[in-house]
Amino acid sequence: MQTQKTRQGLIARLDHMFTDREFFMRSHGQVRFLTISATLQKRVAYSVAAALAIWLLITLAMMINQLTVTGERVALAQKEARVNSSESRIANYKASIDDVAADLEQRQDVLDQMTEQFVGDQPEAAEAAGQKQTDEQLSENTQKISAAFPEAAHLAALEARQIMFARRLTLAAVQRTEQAAEAIRKFGLNPDKLSRNSMDAMGGPLIPFFKKQNQQLHPTLERLNLALQRMDALERTLIAIPSGKPSSTGMLSSSYGYRRDPFTGGGAMHSGIDFKGPHGQPIMAAAGGRVTHAGWKSGYGKTVEVTHGNGLMTRYAHLSRIGVTTGQKVEQGLQLGAMGSTGRSTGTHLHFEVRLNGKAINPRPFLEANTDVLKVKAIARQRANSPKRTESGTSRGS
Repeated sequence: MQTQKTRQGLIARLDHMFTDREFFMRSHGQVRFLTISATLQKRVAYSVAAALAIWLLITLAMMINQLTVTGERVALAQKEARVNSSESRIANYKASIDDVAADLEQRQDVLDQMTEQFVGDQPEAAEAAGQKQTDEQLSENTQKISAAFPEAAHLAALEARQIMFARRLTLAAVQRTEQAAEAIRKFGLNPDKLSRNSMDAMGGPLIPFFKKQNQQLHPTLERLNLALQRMDALERTLIAIPSGKPSSTGMLSSSYGYRRDPFTGGGAMHSGIDFKGPHGQPIMAAAGGRVTHAGWKSGYGKTVEVTHGNGLMTRYAHLSRIGVTTGQKVEQGLQLGAMGSTGRSTGTHLHFEVRLNGKAINPRPFLEANTDVLKVKAIARQRANSPKRTESGTSRGS
């Protein structure tokens, strides 16, 4: 009964707050009335309250997500500290030296595989973040283990060297990741969005690395693996960005953006850059990729389109001759055809476009990349094209 009275009282208060209100305005001797009904006032108030509630919920969800990510990082650091603790190591060594030796050998296999897969024949990358380990750099935990269990001194020292190597390699991978990300930004692109696109399509049969089902990767190696995967994704993204000039001629006859249409004279959007040159001038791929169109395209004439991955595509139009076929894999600098004047064209030239997720973007930043950016890209390409990396990549993908 008391609850019903309280509810009725609240309703009465709301009704008192939202009553029909009339306003009058006088203009040139005439009086006009404006009525705002109580129902309209309530609807506006409820809409504002609902929008505020939704905003609060979204803000709360973002805070919870941020706290969750931070918590996961802290948990991983705590897990690593527990695994590397001297007490835990001593107990494990006393349990079975053979098991520890097998575990260290398996860990070394993981390190070798990661180094070969992501770094290739570049041992200097592992030393980029620091000098070689000396006897003074052995951890305090290693010394405690050796003192408590002399038989395991050699294994303890080996484990410490592996962990130090993994940490240096992680720092080196982080540095190369930052360099690749900065190079991508100088092209005017978002490295995070492009790298996510490169990791959207993954799969294959499940082949467990560890024989024991409950065995997990050491936290230090887990952090190294994550760092190397991100480095690999960003460097592959950088390699796919077109930076080579599609023609040796430097004569630009039309830039990207607004211009007067050469046929109608009216304003029009030009979605690429036009290079003027002699008939038959070789046209080269601006980056490696796969030919997804090689033939006639309305308005463009004879056209070649090369898809580079991560949503990037380059288009070469008005060709006099096409030298590649659809589905063909091409490398940067490979000749795609010859300059011509086919399609909607007033003279011999190349129409060059760069598209991201189907939308035309200005090609000029890709053609004017500075030396530092091209150097970072060359290093990434060298790693990706190393013989061991190619062989291991082929065997995993077959």
